Amino acid sequence: MSTHLEWPEIALRLALALAAGALTGLERSSSGHPAGLRTSVLVCLAAAVAMLQVNILLGAGGRRPDSFIMLDLMRLPLGILSGIGFIGGGAILRKGSMVQGITTAATLWFLTVIGLCLGGGQIGLGLTSLVLALVTLRGFKWIEQRIRGQKQADLIVTTGPGGPSEQEIREQMTEAGLVIAGCAVTYTDQARRRRLLYTVHWRARSNETLRPAIVGRFAQQPGVEALEWCPSNEAGESKTSS
Repeated sequence: MSTHLEWPEIALRLALALAAGALTGLERSSSGHPAGLRTSVLVCLAAAVAMLQVNILLGAGGRRPDSFIMLDLMRLPLGILSGIGFIGGGAILRKGSMVQGITTAATLWFLTVIGLCLGGGQIGLGLTSLVLALVTLRGFKWIEQRIRGQKQADLIVTTGPGGPSEQEIREQMTEAGLVIAGCAVTYTDQARRRRLLYTVHWRARSNETLRPAIVGRFAQQPGVEALEWCPSNEAGESKTSS
């Protein structure tokens, strides 16, 4: 790699970084994720410009015998990689047991590395990394959506005097494939009305957002006065998956 860069070489590296950021950003935007086209392009270009600056400074003089200044050019890309962690941290959102944005943060970090490669002149490595990134984001997403993972929800059933007993509710949920992880019962109106709170687990694909059929059947049973279904672990970019 030459330490002397001409403008055609600089333009090529910037164009490739822009294309890499645009292709990755289009994939993220089409999937509805927050770090979309413009964010991805800016991150990749910033990393490429930083490495171009390092390349240009390679020909600069080092430390003089009478100077305390040490010229360590590699601190610039290392600082870029450290700084991108703050952006990635801002993309991660946690709400209860649901965590979103981990894949977005990892994409920004990986895109920064691609930009460093393209800006530093490692064109083959950068383009190969871009292909791997696109295959991972698009191809592995198809696989991930078909993996049956564990989901969790709270089922709140309010029953009157003629409603199903707690044992009957448990048996119906067990038959439907729901695993009861916790239960709380509240009695009101001199024990004539019960409010039952169940925390349940079941296995489903990440793109399956419909509630289990048993929930609708509970609502139609005599004596059930109110029913509430509160999913606490919906499919996303990433949970503790996308």
